[in-house]
Amino acid sequence: MLIVVIRALVIFVILNILLRIMGKRQIGQLQPIELVITILLSEISVQPLTQYEASFVTPIITLVILVSLEIIASTLCMKSVTFRNLMQGNSLIIIRNGVLDQAQIKRLRFTLDDILEALRKKDVFRIEDVQYAIAETDGSLSVLLKPEKRSFTKEDGKINAPDYGIPSVVVSDGKIIQSDFKECGMTYEKLVQKLNSLGKRPEDIMLMTIDKAGNVFVIDKEKNI
Repeated sequence: MLIVVIRALVIFVILNILLRIMGKRQIGQLQPIELVITILLSEISVQPLTQYEASFVTPIITLVILVSLEIIASTLCMKSVTFRNLMQGNSLIIIRNGVLDQAQIKRLRFTLDDILEALRKKDVFRIEDVQYAIAETDGSLSVLLKPEKRSFTKEDGKINAPDYGIPSVVVSDGKIIQSDFKECGMTYEKLVQKLNSLGKRPEDIMLMTIDKAGNVFVIDKEKNI
């Protein structure tokens, strides 16, 4: 019995340390690779507690290797847009101006019930009220209502609020992202002109977004990171 208690205590401590190393995002926003790693961690950590004759060291080494692989993959995702898209996929617009994109829905293997349930969780009961609904890489759904359906705020000023669309990411971690150019009316040439007018280079930018009205938001990279 004492051996069981010691093993349980050691596994508990090691798992907590490894999960802290993996980062807080593992708990709230699991990407596919993170979900796989988490499932494997739980399965492997049970073995030393239920199979007393099994090696105690081998599962611990396996846990460390798995977490190391996840850290390496996360680092590569930060450094490479291509690798990030390969491992995590892309966010996809499935509703645009109240119209379902049936091709995207089929690609994601969503049912109408899935979409309607996700909308209801956002307090949206009419698809026609949705300007944009975006399926995120973690499986959640982000929703932007049409201007006339949004809650009135002091910033609106007028009942007929202007439609600026959604801010589209055009530069991410120093890389130009062309996949959302259509949503903000951008082209590569226009983006280069915009960057030149701002006196900035893509490699110096952490995040840059542009909406249909041409409103620009930029976060520069910190030099010491």
